[in-house]
Amino acid sequence: MSDVGTVSDEHVAGRPEVQPHGPAPDAGEVVFDLKNLHFFYGPFRAVRDVNMTVRKHEITALIGPSGCGKSTILRCLNRMNDLIPATRVEGQILYHGVDLYGPDVDPIEVRRRIGMVFQKPNPFPKSIYDNVAYGPKVHGIKVKNMDELVEHSLRKAALWDEVKDKLKQSGLSLSGGQQQRLCIARAIAVSPEVILMDEPCSALDPISTIRIEELMIELKQDYTIVIVTHNMQQAARVSDRTAFFTAEATDSGDRTGLLVEFDMTTRIFSAPSDQRTDDYITGRFG
Repeated sequence: MSDVGTVSDEHVAGRPEVQPHGPAPDAGEVVFDLKNLHFFYGPFRAVRDVNMTVRKHEITALIGPSGCGKSTILRCLNRMNDLIPATRVEGQILYHGVDLYGPDVDPIEVRRRIGMVFQKPNPFPKSIYDNVAYGPKVHGIKVKNMDELVEHSLRKAALWDEVKDKLKQSGLSLSGGQQQRLCIARAIAVSPEVILMDEPCSALDPISTIRIEELMIELKQDYTIVIVTHNMQQAARVSDRTAFFTAEATDSGDRTGLLVEFDMTTRIFSAPSDQRTDDYITGRFG
């Protein structure tokens, strides 16, 4: 891991150093296959022509300037955009070969299998224990021993040793970094396959950021992770593959997001094929 002093959500000029921990280029089962994906808010096409794959037990980073559609694409992966009125998807998102937006697909089950961790830690105003137990109860998951499930989830989120003696205390009493790990434990408790993370460290201090990054690398042994981040150093440190998005003006004057380049992180950060990618990751993006 990089020194604590270098961790920042600022877009620092210069080419980030990539941590070489990724798989072979064609390794891993395809979990998501995005084909000619377009996303609309009403008549406005916010993102267009996205083609990319997400592979099992990898961390895929989505990077790019604000307004380029990164978080929109992330929310498409577990159908959270369904909750926004007048939105629609064109093209396909295949999840293990099944059309995620097919008429027979239950979005509630989708969100159980594909969990989400948000930018700002959002523990419920409940005890630490009840925060973790909430998901299985709401989804009607039969649990033989809830105590064991809560402990397992907190251990997977690297939080158990810090909270095991205060499980009845409010989750809101924890520090920011602990709250984010509690939210990760809450996501883990419903046994997802995929964990989506939307800028999970942007509200955290440098030490907490490093702990979350270390945790992500540990969790990919059991889960597939997709992360949105504005932190180029973070993407270089933790991800196996990186997708760079940008926003371009349309004839109507609106700006729509598009995927410029998607490749192994080592290639994106050392020898990108598109000049726009190179300009962005080295801080020359204007």
